[in-house]
Amino acid sequence: MLDVNLRYFLSMNSDVEKRNDENYAFIKRIGDLAGIEFHRDGHVEGAPEAVFIGGGGVEGKFKASLNELADPIIILTSGENNSLAASMEILSYLKLNGRKGLILHGNEEEMAVRLKNMMQAQKAWLKVRGMKLGQIGAPSNWLISSDVDPVKLKEVAGMEIVNISMDEFYEEINKHSYEDNEYTLDLKKHEFDKDELEKALEIYGALVRLKDKYGLGAMTVRCFDLLEPYKNTGCLGLAILNAQGIYAGCEGDMQSLISMVILGECSNKPVFMCNPSRIHGKDDEIVLAHCTLPLNMPCRYCLKTHYESGLGVAIAGHIEEGDATIFKCSGDLSRHFVKDACIDRNLEEEALCRTQIVLKLDSDMDYFTTKPIGNHHLVCQGHFAKVVEEFFNLL
Repeated sequence: MLDVNLRYFLSMNSDVEKRNDENYAFIKRIGDLAGIEFHRDGHVEGAPEAVFIGGGGVEGKFKASLNELADPIIILTSGENNSLAASMEILSYLKLNGRKGLILHGNEEEMAVRLKNMMQAQKAWLKVRGMKLGQIGAPSNWLISSDVDPVKLKEVAGMEIVNISMDEFYEEINKHSYEDNEYTLDLKKHEFDKDELEKALEIYGALVRLKDKYGLGAMTVRCFDLLEPYKNTGCLGLAILNAQGIYAGCEGDMQSLISMVILGECSNKPVFMCNPSRIHGKDDEIVLAHCTLPLNMPCRYCLKTHYESGLGVAIAGHIEEGDATIFKCSGDLSRHFVKDACIDRNLEEEALCRTQIVLKLDSDMDYFTTKPIGNHHLVCQGHFAKVVEEFFNLL
């Protein structure tokens, strides 16, 4: 069940007790259909919030309470007691005063489906706002279209970019330390060069310390700069961090990290940052691959070297076939692409990065060759395109 805090407004009708009973029954039916537990009298910390307008004449009460409500304001309505009319007046007032909100109205089944998606999206917004994103080193030189304006990002999404130098990262790596956990211990059970594995885990330890030092919820690393001094990569460290719930991306690609955060918070699923490698337009298929992915995402994996360099430790994972979502947004959130899809099969080709999946999409294959948002894209398991769309509706 998803917890939702509910603000309840009802005008002083002569039959107020009857109206309350009817409204409470209506709210409960919507909640049951949506898998939502509404909390009318308490406040659940970190839960999304909705407003129920139970009848006409409450506009003044709503206005008096407005400073207690955070944008975006989701307004639930019924088809009774002038609820919709009052809600329209309220939404008009919000728009005139630069506030964000929208009305949810319709039959109970339709409202329940959209409400669940909206509340998941709003919960994602609550997590995203104020999150610190670590930029360790500059974006890789080939990412020529993936710049992010930190001022614009803070203004639009409330995310803050924290710049960390590669020199500081190197200092942490040179401490040669990390703490074991379930993921490091499992990795050590796999067949691979023990010295190389230890060096990769020391890079992981450095990332953890930087995450703790700066209070980061996500980070991206100019990982190819590790090849020369350490003959290793960040693939393993990023894989562990993602499994631990810290969004971690490659190549200093901040645009992809922002996308990873949004998809992860909208889905509550681990997210695979990957490169489109081939498109089979006739079959509506795209091949995606990368050398790292969250360690809690594949059903099985083995360890190999990093594809491009033949160095370090990379993850070759097998992701369970089934429903998936593919997503990417621009750094200022002004453009986005999201589609429900299906992981059709896994590949094991020598000429691709180590984890390789074939994704089937019903349409929009032309997007990748006519108007892509950079090269990296993000994939999670399950269908969450509607939740992501609601996220952007709340902008």
